[in-house]
Amino acid sequence: MFDLSHIHPMIVHFPIALLIIGFLADLTGAVTKKEFFNKAGFYLLILGTLGVVAGYISGDYAGDGVTEAGALGQALELHEHAAELTLWLMLGTALVRIAAVSFKKYTGVIKIIAMVLFFAGVLSIARTGYYGGELVFKHAAGVQLNLGLDFNSLNNNSDIKVEDDDDD
Repeated sequence: MFDLSHIHPMIVHFPIALLIIGFLADLTGAVTKKEFFNKAGFYLLILGTLGVVAGYISGDYAGDGVTEAGALGQALELHEHAAELTLWLMLGTALVRIAAVSFKKYTGVIKIIAMVLFFAGVLSIARTGYYGGELVFKHAAGVQLNLGLDFNSLNNNSDIKVEDDDDD
């Protein structure tokens, strides 16, 4: 059965990739002075920020079922705080960039500020992803193991015979 909490791990990789590639495109545009890269960076920033919003909402839903205790609780809290910082940082970065592009002011100091914000957002989403990875790979949050051992079906399986040693 499909579980809505599975949406979060399905989508979180997209904003990470979109924002990293978007920042690299922006940086390439700043160095080469080619408008193509500036536009690509802009569109990837918008798409990546929408992905951050979706990731934040789906992560909030996925985290509702996790009991916060001990090391898992601390790791979950770190991931949540990092995600919230990333959300606000990327929303702010996208709004600054949209305003600068709309008013045709994406030059000089405003361009530098926008790029510094974008870089801070990339660092923040990398940090958030790192903490999310720790949740899964270190704390096994959301991991369900099925080693093929279903004890109920073993007891009901007629192919398995348990021999009794009471032959006296």
